[in-house]
Amino acid sequence: MPTAYGAEFRQDVIDVAPNGEALAQIGKVFGLSVTTLKRWIASAERGESGAGPPAAESAEMRELKKRSRLLEQKNEILRRAAAYLAGT
Repeated sequence: MPTAYGAEFRQDVIDVAPNGEALAQIGKVFGLSVTTLKRWIASAERGESGAGPPAAESAEMRELKKRSRLLEQKNEILRRAAAYLAGT
């Protein structure tokens, strides 16, 4: 079963990795595979924290999606009304 590493440990390993040492050496020191190191480094470069977006951003995103759905529904009603009135 995979071992779960804390965010602080991951950050420490990532901080050491760019210092020019070979990933195999770093992996040996910390007891990690090279694949795991590459994945963590790639994730850090993309800016992923693994915790997801902050709650405020998540709430804002939900509100924006809700508003978008509402506007799409209103737009559809207006399209149907315009088609009906054009037909009469």
